[in-house]
Amino acid sequence: MSQPKFIITLDGVLRLGMVNLHKDLLQPGDQCIGGGYYRFDYIANRLLLDRASYDYGTPKWHLLDTLKVPSVYRGLGIVYSYDDSYHEDILVSDELQIEYYD
Repeated sequence: MSQPKFIITLDGVLRLGMVNLHKDLLQPGDQCIGGGYYRFDYIANRLLLDRASYDYGTPKWHLLDTLKVPSVYRGLGIVYSYDDSYHEDILVSDELQIEYYD
């Protein structure tokens, strides 16, 4: 059953899609550094990322300086929630340089 999932590659690419497995989002040569699930908050104009990929774990944001985001999501704030009581939400669009691509 397809679900809205995302991955982050070592090159800093954010890739989203409706897939069965996180690995379905990988392209040849990609190295995944985490993933999870996504949804849109249309009222707050945000892309909400949360949870973890079963295969790749939580995103390793500390490995990135720049996040490459599809240009269709330009203008959205990006937030990642760990879904636990130990970590604060990360305002990804404030913490990392955002670069848009087509």
